[in-house]
Parts: sequence; C-alpha cells; structure tokens
Amino acid sequence: MLYTASGQKFTSQHLHFLEKNGIKDIYIQGSEKQQYQRYVEQNLGKILMDESMPLESRTKAFYEASTMVMQDVFDKKLPSGMRARHFDRITDIVKNSINFLSVDNSLSALGPFISHDYKTYTHCMHVFVYSVAVFHTYDMGDQEIFEYGLGALLHDVGKAKIPKRILNKRGPLTQAEREIIKEHPVHGVSMCAHLPMTQNTVNCILFHHEKIDGSGYPSGLRNDSLPSPVRIVSLADIYDALTSQRPYAEAMEPYEALSLIRDDMRDNVDMNVFKRFVAVLSGADML
Repeated sequence: MLYTASGQKFTSQHLHFLEKNGIKDIYIQGSEKQQYQRYVEQNLGKILMDESMPLESRTKAFYEASTMVMQDVFDKKLPSGMRARHFDRITDIVKNSINFLSVDNSLSALGPFISHDYKTYTHCMHVFVYSVAVFHTYDMGDQEIFEYGLGALLHDVGKAKIPKRILNKRGPLTQAEREIIKEHPVHGVSMCAHLPMTQNTVNCILFHHEKIDGSGYPSGLRNDSLPSPVRIVSLADIYDALTSQRPYAEAMEPYEALSLIRDDMRDNVDMNVFKRFVAVLSGADML
C-alpha cells in the first residue's frame, strides 16, 4: 500500500498514526535505496543519541550504516589504496558511534546483529565494537578512544592486498601462503600512509598480531612494548575470528572460544585484558 509520495517530511504525527494502526514497517522504493542510505549515514550521530528512539532501532541503524560503509570501501575502493573521502566516511562512523557504544545495553542490543559468517568488513566492524566496549572500561579520554577505535576498525585493511584464493582457501595454508598472510599489517599501514592518522591508530593496524611472549608478527614485540589498547584489539580480533564461520574452520560458541584462549593462548594474550573482556561480554549477556 502506498503510504506517501517522496518528498514528504516524516513527522511525529505520522509516527503516531502508524503506531495507532499497528504498522511497524514501511518500505522505500528500491530506486531510492542509495538516497536513504546516504541520509542515515550523514545523520547517524543524531540518530544514535536520540533517546526518544528505541535502542533496538538505533542499534540497527548503526550496524547497517556502518556495515554498508565498510563493505563499500573494502569491496570497491581497495586494494589500490584508501582515498581521503572514503577515509572520512570511516572516521565519521567512529566519531558518531563511540559515545553510543558507551551507553548501557548498547552492546547487548548489537548481539543479534553480529553475523558469524566471516567477511573482512564485518569482522572489522565486530572487532571495533568489542574493542570500544572494552576501551570504555578504562580511564581513556575520548580522543584516545577515537584513535584506537579507528585503528580497530581498520586493523585488517591490509588484507585487501592478499589474494582472495589465499584468504578464502578451504583447508590448511601452506607455509608460503602463511607468510603472505603475515604481510597484511604492513600492507595496511602502507595503504594508509598518506592519511592523517596518529601513531595510536597505526599501532593497531601494524601490531594487532603481536603477542605478549614475543612470538607474534611483524616485529616480535613483547610485554610492555605492546600498548594496552592494541592488546585489546588483538584479543577482540582473536575472539571474533574463533566465533565466526571461516572457510577452514567452524564457528565456536562464545564459551568454547574463551576457554580456548584462556587455556591455550594465555602466553600470547594479556590475561588482565582477557578478564575484562569476559566481564564486558558477560555484562552484555553475550556469553
């Protein structure tokens, strides 16, 4: 049923009328989809902090708008390098969402939207969400959270330089293929070298595969050489990978993944960060 022609301003009276008649969903013409998506992206900050809207609606807007931006940039704009205008879209996502992710119940509201079918752009989104939720439990300023959050969202950007035949390979990788995969942090920094990033952001991209015991890559950093926020991004990266369906491995249940990290990776990750990460997931009813 046609509700209204395009160009009409949607007001609270319209909303009241729809609610009164039990109408929960309205649709737009497919030809206007991009226009609608641009509107949501450009107004995301206002939408997320509008407490008159149900949390579930704001959460859905955040996840869909953010995923759309990440998919657009990752699938179409790379691997030639990230252009400034696409970088600006990503920084806007971070700026508009970090305060929202500090709101009570925002993480639990995001739970149903988190897909466990691994794609690089959704994985980056999930790592960003988990990381920022944990950042908020530390004494970190807004600028720090923004810089490290941006690094979390872009941590795997270098995978755009890795051949898809390797990224999507079913079964174990050869040693040569593993060495190619290990190049993605350096690729990521190279692809963003011309962009206005702070060292905090660069550290997340370059060092998210480093390990506390020094066995990580690309630099073999250990212990205090690895900044705490980067350790958070690293743990979120491991957790989301384990709980996602990948070409070479089935998705684990959250408790199973956390048990594996605790029992088999305790020399690789910061266990104090791990405890805080578990507390955040538990508080969001995601375990």
